Amino acid sequence: MGPLKEKKIWVPAVVLLLIIYSVTVIYHTNKKLPEGLSYEGKVHQVDDLQLLTDLSYEDKKGKRQHEQEIFERMQEAIEEAEEYIVMDMFLYSGYYDKEEKFPPLSQNITDRLIMKKKQNPEMPIIVITDKINTTYGSHRAPELEELKKNGIEVVMTKLEPLRDSNPLYSGFWRMFLQWFGQDGKGWLPNPLANTAPDVTARSYLDLLNIKANHRKVFVSEKTAIVSSGNPHDASGYHSNIAFEGSGSFIGDLLQTEQAVIDYSGYDIQLPKYQQQDAKEDGPVSLQVLTEGKILKHILQEIDESRKGDIIWLGMFYLADRDVIGGLEEAADRGVQINLVFDPNQNAFGSEKTGLPNIPVASELEKLGKENISIRWYNTDEEQYHPKLMFIQKKTDSVLIGGSANFTKRNLDDLNLETDMKIAAPNDTPVMKDADAYFKRIWENEDGIYTLDYATQEELPVFRYIVYSLQKMLGFTTY
Repeated sequence: MGPLKEKKIWVPAVVLLLIIYSVTVIYHTNKKLPEGLSYEGKVHQVDDLQLLTDLSYEDKKGKRQHEQEIFERMQEAIEEAEEYIVMDMFLYSGYYDKEEKFPPLSQNITDRLIMKKKQNPEMPIIVITDKINTTYGSHRAPELEELKKNGIEVVMTKLEPLRDSNPLYSGFWRMFLQWFGQDGKGWLPNPLANTAPDVTARSYLDLLNIKANHRKVFVSEKTAIVSSGNPHDASGYHSNIAFEGSGSFIGDLLQTEQAVIDYSGYDIQLPKYQQQDAKEDGPVSLQVLTEGKILKHILQEIDESRKGDIIWLGMFYLADRDVIGGLEEAADRGVQINLVFDPNQNAFGSEKTGLPNIPVASELEKLGKENISIRWYNTDEEQYHPKLMFIQKKTDSVLIGGSANFTKRNLDDLNLETDMKIAAPNDTPVMKDADAYFKRIWENEDGIYTLDYATQEELPVFRYIVYSLQKMLGFTTY
């Protein structure tokens, strides 16, 4: 076969492959979401809602302190449940680097769930989670296996039906790599902890799709908790927030979790919420939001802010361009913007790159607006992990918080996320607590929580270049 004839064969083949690749990328970036995702619940009127917080900080004597409410309250809620428990948790693992020491969050929750199941064998207990806990199929997760052995149903979320958040890579993965599966003996170091089992190369290749069920939800017939924190030992000292309440919105949360179970292919029917009180006339408006509907309401509330209002953000990641643009426009209208950022320089004891918060903070600081104020959370080896927006107005205020970082991956119908939106008069307990929370960390009441913007060094130029390329290509881990 001559060179000309060979060229005639491989050129059309390459063109065909490129066409198939392009179609694959476009389709899996824009395809219809599974039924029940991107959920916008009805507005419920409840009597009150509780803001729970975990805080790690340096006290006035220079000693590190850890105040933890969220998972202590969740353990109590497990004990109080009488009819059913549904949990959806992203990270649910006890693995961490052997030289570190963390609270046994995952085992505490596991023990309480198993105890509850033994006390009430007929009680439905369902735990929904993400395959990050098996490092994408390389090994079993001890806590999840323990739950299964004791009759608790475990749902491993199917991620392939979700839209691709890393489309240039995922198109290649879908065409050529996914068919090899994940089974096999691991031989590469685990990226999550050096005590975790080794992983296969195929698990690393799956990880690079960078998609997740990132929700953090607890539901029983009595109460519901929507959190930014995970029952993950290495996250045990992270600062986090959660909302807890009761009422018919629990039915909305169950509906959003049923959607995940259904599209993941499990034959499990969650219990229906039985409303205890037909009246919904409390002063607090509450709405369950998932996935892209979270972004819709964030932008709507920022857009409706006016001079005299204050927008507070307590943020692990801020990178979504629509949100950043909305904040800049709000500042132009005279709204006061107060931002508390994690410096993104530590993850479970390992050094990070400072992306995206350091370049985003620099961008906002360079606007030179007196009504944009930025402080860095004073982290040690833990993270400032909330995803919380609080808009204070003259008589009423709005809170939006939960699992969703303010990034494209978390807000653009890519990851699975759950947030709560709360609107209420300023004199309601939840709004008083939110005001006290932000003032405590902003003004360093009884400790050193936050540091001035100038205390954080600028990133080297090459990291800004990396950040710009990541924005353009969508190849990020945030």
